[in-house]
Amino acid sequence: MKNWIIWILAVVLTLSAVYYQRLTGPTYPLKIKSELSGKTLSFKLPRSHVTENNCPVELNIPDSSVSGKLLYRIFPVSAKWDTLLMFRKGNMLTAYLPKQPAAGKLAYKIILSNKSQTDLLPAKDPVIIRFKGSVPDAVLVPHILFMFLAMFFSNVAGLMAIWRKRRYQTYAWITLLFLAIGGGILGPIVQKFAFGDYWTGIPFGWDLTDNKTLIALIFWIVAVLLNIKKKKYGWVVTAAVVLLLIYSIPHSMFGSEYNYETGKVVQGFVIPLFFVFKPKTYFNT
Repeated sequence: MKNWIIWILAVVLTLSAVYYQRLTGPTYPLKIKSELSGKTLSFKLPRSHVTENNCPVELNIPDSSVSGKLLYRIFPVSAKWDTLLMFRKGNMLTAYLPKQPAAGKLAYKIILSNKSQTDLLPAKDPVIIRFKGSVPDAVLVPHILFMFLAMFFSNVAGLMAIWRKRRYQTYAWITLLFLAIGGGILGPIVQKFAFGDYWTGIPFGWDLTDNKTLIALIFWIVAVLLNIKKKKYGWVVTAAVVLLLIYSIPHSMFGSEYNYETGKVVQGFVIPLFFVFKPKTYFNT
């Protein structure tokens, strides 16, 4: 196997993992469509926002005959749904979700209507949005960069180990270095800014993001140490596969969640598993 082919494969694997994580991640804006008056409208609904201010929910709808309501309640508590009338400014219908404490969540839905039709967005489960503290770019950007590079060089090392390339050990060390900086050092700092704690994984909690980082670090530390005196290609391949699988898990699942009853941050579900929503109720409000 030519080295340049390995580098191309590593790029493809890395970008594919990043794209899949972005596509499935529960904190990225939710893409949704609505059909009113025979026209298909596309929107992006926010699923993450900072704690410093209210979160705008904005829909670009040029048809001035369309009005909207935003229904929301705290999540996952079974509280009463509140309703906000969306106001129009030009082509935009807008309402603001009230800001929440760090790791606080809201569930929300939108009802759009004109003279002849009503549409519920989304049609099934509500959107879950989580609030977080602002993370300085000076911390967040290096964190993302080092984690991306760790993933890339992990793929390079793993592929080189498969084809018994001489420099696979060098890239294994580089992977461990970037993973230690990006996940082991900068990751907890990001967590502290966003949710108030440096570490909420084992043994202090079950935060999946922290535990994913811990598992990846353990596998790469073992793989690197075992390859110091003797070439053990299989361990590097295993560590690379583990990191690839970890990156395939949607980011922020089972993440920090504010408990509205106790006032403490715990680990919970970002996605609405076991969450029941009855659309017909809202067409009658």
